[in-house]
Amino acid sequence: MVSYKLTYFDGRGAGEICRQIFAFAEKKYEDNRLTDEEWEKFKATGKAPYNQLPMLEVDGKPLAQSHAMARYLAREFGINGKNHWEEAQVNSLADQFKDYYSEARPYLAVKLGYTEGDADELYKTVYLPAFKKHYGFLTNALKASGKGFLVGDSLTWIDLLVAQHSADLLAREGESLFKDVPEMKTHSQDIQAIPQIKKWIEKRPVSDW
Repeated sequence: MVSYKLTYFDGRGAGEICRQIFAFAEKKYEDNRLTDEEWEKFKATGKAPYNQLPMLEVDGKPLAQSHAMARYLAREFGINGKNHWEEAQVNSLADQFKDYYSEARPYLAVKLGYTEGDADELYKTVYLPAFKKHYGFLTNALKASGKGFLVGDSLTWIDLLVAQHSADLLAREGESLFKDVPEMKTHSQDIQAIPQIKKWIEKRPVSDW
């Protein structure tokens, strides 16, 4: 039996997508959560690829970068698309999501307390344009599918990634943000109502991010 160990901080962040893939697939893994102090000690060992987290270990072999980890697990557990074309579409949307996050980062960093700045001004000038553009792309994908998923007619890991981010936005920014893309609010609610995901959300440690 393959052993899995996920090392990340005690929050959702970039480690949550792998946790939800494990939850959906109902696969056992070690959820190794580090404090900042523990991370500094662990980083000093040089065991983390690129000196960053999250890190996935598969039978003791390390893998870094959250999207690479998610793609690997999704392929192993059958939620990476039903064929090569769907897999490519999933990867395309995942790359687009990275573009969105890169554009939104100046606002999100201030909003989440990582940096200082005028959150209200950044919301208007940086975040809203990024949200409207990229959530427009996501809405187009959802409509093209016509099945309630972003790609094809069944769940893929990009649904989990986007649904969690949408849920975070709904909790932090409010429902009015989704007034022009109500489909994405419904998508988030439907994906997070999948029994395995719902069960995980109900039992996972509470965190702000």
